[in-house]
Amino acid sequence: MEMPIAAHDIDYAENLLAEGELETAAVLLEELASEAGEYADTACIATDARQWFSFSSPFEYLAYRRVERDPRELSQVEAPFDRLYADLACIYIQRHEYESARDALKQAVRWNPMNCAHRLNLAEVFRALGDTQEWAALSASVLDRATTPQALARAFANLGQYFLAGENLTAAEGCRRAAIRACDADAAATALAAQLDREHPELGELSDEVVNKQLEEHGIGTGANAEIAVCLLMCATDAASEGDRNEATRLTLLARDLVGAPACEALIRLIRESDAELAREREEAAAGQGAASVESDDDAATDASPAAPAGSASSDSVDFKDGE
Repeated sequence: MEMPIAAHDIDYAENLLAEGELETAAVLLEELASEAGEYADTACIATDARQWFSFSSPFEYLAYRRVERDPRELSQVEAPFDRLYADLACIYIQRHEYESARDALKQAVRWNPMNCAHRLNLAEVFRALGDTQEWAALSASVLDRATTPQALARAFANLGQYFLAGENLTAAEGCRRAAIRACDADAAATALAAQLDREHPELGELSDEVVNKQLEEHGIGTGANAEIAVCLLMCATDAASEGDRNEATRLTLLARDLVGAPACEALIRLIRESDAELAREREEAAAGQGAASVESDDDAATDASPAAPAGSASSDSVDFKDGE
């Protein structure tokens, strides 16, 4: 079955949205979503060995592999299905049709589980529907996947509000500090900080050790996932080797902003050392295979002509070995 939609169809719908043509865009997006659903049901059937996604970049593919540890073959669909469903959800949210928005965003997350904007938007829809447990769970899921300080800060701020509502003030304070560390300009982070400073100023006296321990007891880290930074830097290395300096710089800066310059520099050194070690191992393996192959050829030649004189055909193998 041929792919019924293309990226330019979604681009056109997004242009309609940008121009305020909400109803026209809605009709088009709902039609595209119907076609995408039919295609997925026929051509993108998940199995224990294979799954289909619409990742937007090689980085997202690599990050999914490292974060999710999914052993299946990952296949890329030709059209950005996640954008399609996210755009449709945007329309439903503007109409206050939150159940429809929830379902659309679930599809967006399904097709691109590494896109944190989809997860955070879905979290807010669940919150609007009164499901604070799912709001918190989705926010927590962003911590392992965030590629920007803003997404990280928003996720921590959401969790801080969740803990505050549950009167777990120590955990709320831990989230506040983590959110501000990630991005002190994020509106949700600063709002949480202002609320805690106003209502519970005594929390500022708690040590980082105390508040971080409380977060750890809930299975929550205190910063970005280093695996994401590693993936960014690995993709930056690939981009540089391919001559795309702009992309290499962009990815490196993302990693630096996410984990900080010192940690980023340390990761770069580790990646370079790992690459160098891998290259040495490959060279040694290739040399070993070459030597074994030559030795095998020599043995075969010796068996065929045990008394071959110098200069005969069998002595060519000796010259070949020297060339290796």
